[in-house]
Amino acid sequence: MITLPSPTQNGGGVQSSPTGSAEQSLLGNYDLFLTLLTTQIQNQDPLEPLDSAEYTNQLVQYSSVEQSIQTNDYLKELLASMQSAQASSYVSYLGTEVSAKGGTTSLRGGTASWDFTLGQEAAGKVEIVNGSGNVVFSDDISMPAGSNSYVWDGKNDAGGVESDGSYTIRFDLKNASGNTITPSVEISGVVDGVDLSSGTPFLQIGGSRVPVSNVTSVRAI
Repeated sequence: MITLPSPTQNGGGVQSSPTGSAEQSLLGNYDLFLTLLTTQIQNQDPLEPLDSAEYTNQLVQYSSVEQSIQTNDYLKELLASMQSAQASSYVSYLGTEVSAKGGTTSLRGGTASWDFTLGQEAAGKVEIVNGSGNVVFSDDISMPAGSNSYVWDGKNDAGGVESDGSYTIRFDLKNASGNTITPSVEISGVVDGVDLSSGTPFLQIGGSRVPVSNVTSVRAI
């Protein structure tokens, strides 16, 4: 699934109103300048015509404004082309398995997993938070330094089973000296959608949305 920008946005999701306002202002100045120059020529004193040097200088200014408008149009076309090409490139993520920085992943079929790295051995508590910000499950853990993973079976602290959806893992870990250790967390999954509607490209992995900038690896399956 691909979610594209709304009609009020350009290809990369950037709002077009600031550019439009600037262009309207430039066009307004262009029309005003042309009107003033024409009026000045029509009403000049035949016995004391407009100085040729001054007239040439005004024509140069007139040409400069015209070129600015044309340059602005060319830049808009170039930007739209670049954004369209960039948006198309995100489609290549569909159907691939990616790993990305972040603690939010999807619970599907009773399983959710997170990969994380610890700089040193640590122990403490892990919490699973649902989409409403409520802690549904907590656990005491002790993990060695290096690469680790945590797998949750979807059961909550009350003994029930949580429904499929997005869940975030949260750590409160300390080393042997009592210092807080913050792990680097990654999630992985198959990309089943691309969302470009907000201006920032997101990959949809199950019920989770991951910024493309957070992706650390991609694997074809």
